[in-house]
Amino acid sequence: MFDAAVAAAQPARCLPPHLPPPPQGRTIVIGAGKASAAMARVFEDHWPSPLEGLVVTRHGYGVACRRIEIVEASHPVPDAQGLDAAGRIRELVAGLTPDDLVVALISGGGSSLLVAPATGLTLADKQAVNTALLSSGASISEMNCVRRHLSALKGGRLAAACHPAKVVTLLMSDVPGDAPVDIASGPTVADPSTCADALAVVERYGIALPAAARELLVSGAGETAKPGDPQLYRHEVRMVTAPQIALEAAARVAREAGLPAHILGDSLEGEARDVGKTLAAIARQVALRGQPFAPPCVLLSGGETTVTVRGRGRGGRNVEFLLSLAVALDGLPGVQAIACDTDGVDGAEETAGAIVTPDTLARARALGLKPRESLDHNDGHCFFEALGDSVVTGPTMTNVNDFRAILIDGRATVS
Repeated sequence: MFDAAVAAAQPARCLPPHLPPPPQGRTIVIGAGKASAAMARVFEDHWPSPLEGLVVTRHGYGVACRRIEIVEASHPVPDAQGLDAAGRIRELVAGLTPDDLVVALISGGGSSLLVAPATGLTLADKQAVNTALLSSGASISEMNCVRRHLSALKGGRLAAACHPAKVVTLLMSDVPGDAPVDIASGPTVADPSTCADALAVVERYGIALPAAARELLVSGAGETAKPGDPQLYRHEVRMVTAPQIALEAAARVAREAGLPAHILGDSLEGEARDVGKTLAAIARQVALRGQPFAPPCVLLSGGETTVTVRGRGRGGRNVEFLLSLAVALDGLPGVQAIACDTDGVDGAEETAGAIVTPDTLARARALGLKPRESLDHNDGHCFFEALGDSVVTGPTMTNVNDFRAILIDGRATVS
């Protein structure tokens, strides 16, 4: 099921139907995100006219292209390579005409990869902000609200820099709700949020900001391009794939195997450990009571949870979800689960996620592990690595957020 979800979101499958017609003038391809290089290769292969461009992707996610330059940079904390690439993208779209076309290939991860500090900020400031946001417990929408207002390109500013050329943005969604402004912090999308909204997020989670960053928000100097901005009037957004498409592909695999599949939602949010408890309660009700679905069946969900890192662990929302799920299920027979990020990276780790089986806790305790203690320390990665139950995919060349599947085979009985 996980393999099918990843395959359904591959650019080669979903991007070609969304290509715009060639312009009278130049075609410039720009982009950022974990899937942007693969998107660039597909675009290049299907484009009938001359083109040039540059996209920035995560280290290890590069794909060879003939006419589009691929730059690899750091994620989730930005680096100098991303800074340089963002500056070169800004230069590439300068001085265009109404006859030119800019195609922006945007996918998840672009918030960190397309790093362009707002006036008065440094790369070190942006690195500090990203690090603080990642461990704060803020949702992806809240994090990206802050990022937009501390950037020189996000929040529609990159599209404004392309004016008067036509801009077509091809998006791969990795955010709950598929809001274009939240995908890679919306570099080519008008932003209705304000500096005051960003400052409220900072205050809500007690996020420590560099002094210059706080001043940008307090003064309003970090304001973004708003809906109705005349520099964005020739902008078109096309959503080429999203989490729901991946979940539907997984559901087909289950049904072909004779298992009813139920999609609980493509945009689940909240603390990963809380979502784990909730889905464990649903799975238990299905297994023991046959409600709201009769076993055997599969429960599918997507979205992006958060982890507020308070312990010594490395975080990772999928492994935290799974560890919480396992603790709550407490070895319930006949229930297995997988949770992985479709981009192959759970948090900052080169691990997509892990699996849970009815004997997960028993095997862990036999190794001297303490599941609840590991959960308290946000140490899911070490926990599942010790069991040999991590899922390592390597770069998947796509990104449609987290994938979760709980298989309930009906062997549990009421005690």
